[in-house]
Amino acid sequence: MKITKIEKKKRLYLVELDETEKLYVTEDTIVRFMMTKGMTISEEELRAVKDFAQFSYGKNLALYHLSFKKRTEKEVRDYLNQHEIDEKIIPKVLKSLKEDKWIDDENYVRQIVASNLHTRDKGAYHLKQKLIQKGISSSLIDPILADSDFSPLAEKIAEKLLRKYQNKLPQKALLDKILQFLLNKGFSFSEAKAALESLEVEKDEEQEEELIYKELEKQHRRLSKKYQDYELKQRLTQTLARKGYDYDKIRSVLGDFL
Repeated sequence: MKITKIEKKKRLYLVELDETEKLYVTEDTIVRFMMTKGMTISEEELRAVKDFAQFSYGKNLALYHLSFKKRTEKEVRDYLNQHEIDEKIIPKVLKSLKEDKWIDDENYVRQIVASNLHTRDKGAYHLKQKLIQKGISSSLIDPILADSDFSPLAEKIAEKLLRKYQNKLPQKALLDKILQFLLNKGFSFSEAKAALESLEVEKDEEQEEELIYKELEKQHRRLSKKYQDYELKQRLTQTLARKGYDYDKIRSVLGDFL
């Protein structure tokens, strides 16, 4: 077969063979096989051209995808599948990208963990789930997480929540809220408990009394529309208890209020 035409398109080259067969190849393919107009190639050479063209196109696509941010091997594989790169070619593309360090899942994990410890608020459990979703195995993730200390981050978050809510919630509710927030963010119970113990929380009786009376007035306005007497008292007691107020304190303020 003879190459009868080579024409540059946007990102690829159109190659015509014997004015009947057409294929699109990358510039790398043109250079690798030193393709020129009038050149004669065999069926075997044509198969090699097509295979390399697919590989080269796939790698260029992957590099474009990677140019925006670091991605895992799974993310790049999914991207190539979406662009209908031959399944036989994809492993070759991934192997080449890993050899050139464009893809490095271990380094990806280390960067995600380091970034989280400095600027974010997730515990190890949440990070692990996120990384697994990106196709990284537990065997790669676990050692890196085990070498990382999440305690300072948990303490930092606890201190921030303390400043935010200490004048808005009774002490018990405040500590419960901080503990639950840390657990929901993926910190272990021991990390969350240690973070709580690191806080300097002073119980302000005057502040707590002001808070409980304010909450009582609010709940009384709401519940007195539906309940009266003993049932109203029970409902108020249950509501204030759920808000984190002590039962003895609840009985005391209800005795003065009702």
